[in-house]
Amino acid sequence: MVMFMAFWAELQNNIYTNIFYSGRFFLYMKGLLITLNIAFFSAVLGVLIGMLIAIVKVYSVQNKGLKPLNFICDIYLTFVRGTPMAVQLLIMYFVFFAFAPATFQIPIAIIAFGFNSGAYVAEIIRAGIQSIDRGQMEAGRSLGLTKNMTMRFIILPQAVKNILPALFNEFITLVKETAIVSLIAVPDLTMAASLVRSRTFNAYVPLFFIAIIYLIIVVGLTALQKRLERRLAVNDQH
Repeated sequence: MVMFMAFWAELQNNIYTNIFYSGRFFLYMKGLLITLNIAFFSAVLGVLIGMLIAIVKVYSVQNKGLKPLNFICDIYLTFVRGTPMAVQLLIMYFVFFAFAPATFQIPIAIIAFGFNSGAYVAEIIRAGIQSIDRGQMEAGRSLGLTKNMTMRFIILPQAVKNILPALFNEFITLVKETAIVSLIAVPDLTMAASLVRSRTFNAYVPLFFIAIIYLIIVVGLTALQKRLERRLAVNDQH
């Protein structure tokens, strides 16, 4: 009993020292805000890149003039999906933005993660477009719409509805992957834990604390994803 009380007292002291002492909680929260900002803007950039790549690959099947662009897209997809995210981040920081200001780490991280996410989003969107019945395109053309108008007003809205759960899942993955941005000295949530750990010489409290924060975020986002899937399923039944 005495040993348990001593252990509990030491644990409470470590929790206070590593989380709340000297404003360290706000250091974690600042890092969390940076993590969420990087994930959000990377997701937006990834969707824009992915949509462009997907449209090029879909149209290149019938339009031979897009073959060179399709070849470039294939190289991009192969590179991104065949190399580690950490390596892509370091290449972006030390090669493409080697002469960028020291305060440019966050935009570089957003570009790197958006560049990476775009490859996976492209395949999600392409699969969503191809899942739409070909008769939809023919129906749009029969109504007097051009191919581009049919794609924009008929095909894409249906495809987006089908791929929303997959896009949501990609965002969840993106949130977790941003934990490596500390490689380029971005003061995110993981960096905050590293800073606290270097001051207190305690590894388990800061690391378990940020692990719990990530877990709460992922569980919350997963719950939202399931709710979205149920709502989409109800709409399909009507």
